[in-house]
Amino acid sequence: MPLSGEGARLHGGRFNAKGMPALYTSLSIMTAIKESNQVGTLQPTTLVCYSADVEPILDATDQRCLDRYGLAQEDLAADNWRIQMRDDRTSQTQRFAERLIAAGYVGLKVRSFARGAVDTDLNLVLWSWGPDLPTQLLLNDDEGRLS
Repeated sequence: MPLSGEGARLHGGRFNAKGMPALYTSLSIMTAIKESNQVGTLQPTTLVCYSADVEPILDATDQRCLDRYGLAQEDLAADNWRIQMRDDRTSQTQRFAERLIAAGYVGLKVRSFARGAVDTDLNLVLWSWGPDLPTQLLLNDDEGRLS
């Protein structure tokens, strides 16, 4: 269900607390592979492609955007969000996402923090998406391979 956001809703993520749907996507194939295989050896992975026309998106690769929220790249990269979720708390990055949503953002462009990622490995995290503008996200499956 590549358009559901259900996995993130059930388990939570760096930029969404449990119970909040989110869709974590990567802007390149290699970044997607790094993101989907963070726990060790390469596991079976299905990659999908989307066509997106979504806005507004906060560009968290721009430090000036983060400055407005009192954050730095190091704050976004911190791994303590998993520990805080385990203790039934929201992390700094999850609270950041909640502030962005309240400010009207539907997503966040952010550097990948997967093992082996470099500054040019980018992700797009969405909290709002659907078939219509201004949050249009369409699954590219012209041949019906996912049916």
